[in-house]
Amino acid sequence: MSGQQQERRGLFTVTPGMRRLCASVLGMEAIVVGLFTPVAINVQGVAPAFAVTVGLGLAVLCVLVIGMLKRPFAYVVGSAVQVLAIASGFLVPTMFFLGVIFAALWITAIFVARRVEGVTSR
Repeated sequence: MSGQQQERRGLFTVTPGMRRLCASVLGMEAIVVGLFTPVAINVQGVAPAFAVTVGLGLAVLCVLVIGMLKRPFAYVVGSAVQVLAIASGFLVPTMFFLGVIFAALWITAIFVARRVEGVTSR
């Protein structure tokens, strides 16, 4: 296998540190998006059925992705969760800010874990 092929394959290597950091981010995010539901209903006046579907649906999706973090495609799904969390800001404007914070943590978790484990494996 050429060096370039190994490098490409390495981009999708899931490391234990990356799994731990990303699971931590998604776990905290599950709590925040779960608490989105009562805020959407009581403060923003969103229909309860819709708020529960969005809030708890995102929370369950976060937990499901945590369970799949051993596989590389879970990081793509996790990134989609970040986009959905930001989009939930259309219902509760504070979620724009919180969604961006969690997206930044998600990206940081992936890159920092890869960098740290790359240095320690040498």
